[in-house]
Amino acid sequence: MAHARISMHLPPNINPTQADIAYGCWALPNLNKELQSEDLQTRQKALMALCDLMHDPEYVYEAINIGCLESLTALLKDSDSLVRIKTTEVLHIMATHNVGRTSFLEHDIILALSFLLNDPHSACRENLHRVYKQLAQLPSGAWGIINSGLIPSLVWKLQREEEGIQELILDTLAPCLQEDATEALGSRAVPFLKQKLLSSNKNIRSRAAQVLIAISIPLEGKNQVRQYDVIPILVDLLKDEEQEVQANAAGALMYATVTTEGKYAALDADAIDPLLQLLSSPLTRVCLNATKALTMLAEAPEGRKRLQPQVPAFRILESDGNQTIQRAAWIAIKVIEWKP
Repeated sequence: MAHARISMHLPPNINPTQADIAYGCWALPNLNKELQSEDLQTRQKALMALCDLMHDPEYVYEAINIGCLESLTALLKDSDSLVRIKTTEVLHIMATHNVGRTSFLEHDIILALSFLLNDPHSACRENLHRVYKQLAQLPSGAWGIINSGLIPSLVWKLQREEEGIQELILDTLAPCLQEDATEALGSRAVPFLKQKLLSSNKNIRSRAAQVLIAISIPLEGKNQVRQYDVIPILVDLLKDEEQEVQANAAGALMYATVTTEGKYAALDADAIDPLLQLLSSPLTRVCLNATKALTMLAEAPEGRKRLQPQVPAFRILESDGNQTIQRAAWIAIKVIEWKP
């Protein structure tokens, strides 16, 4: 027989670490007020609740409108480590939405987060680098990071952070350096990236090569890649077991071999044979970057001579279903068969 006895235990779906969320339109205003509370536990619980709510872009929009970003910015300086960790987590979740990223640029969140680059807790640093990675996907966000003067700090941190955070830093640097590589080139980024190309972690090798693509766009970047003997390492990476590493290594060689010195450095490193092997790769990026890199090498008389017997391989690519590869193969054949 059933009894009317009321249990003293909370239902299993109640999380005691989260703040109670008010009904309807009062939910976020109440949480924002609790973020400003002098009571530590109240701030912690409010942040826990916000982490769940911010997955919805409508809540992100409302939170920004009522001033939650100002409250979160203040909490980045909180003395409690859990508050700082959860604050950066909330900001990371908000940064996954476009409305969050654009608002961060308006509220100087990039600079506010930079004060936590040396935070003793890796979870806090990882969250802030996740925010930077998301922001860098927008050209305006990449420029925001550059204009905040953070590129030298990110390059420096690349040598000292744990591997997971290194991957995030490299993901941030790549789009930023596509916009402007000047500060990175002045911060010894090329020799640091050279070390990362030798990493046992495939993700770091791939991302380091991707950053080298960006840093090799300006002439000074091409020159430094040659001067620091990075080209032989890129040639070795063409034989890497990971296709993404191959694609990015070939892409970096494509830019580095634009200069005459870069061409001959690649020829001296025997880049032609491994690049030819990549022409049959099933991954479009690998095949395309290898074709373009070989085209650069064919501009040198020695390279052109070596590649003339390989024209049939490029003829096959001319019939590829991908029009970009077709055009790249056509240009390669034109350069190889050119006669002075």
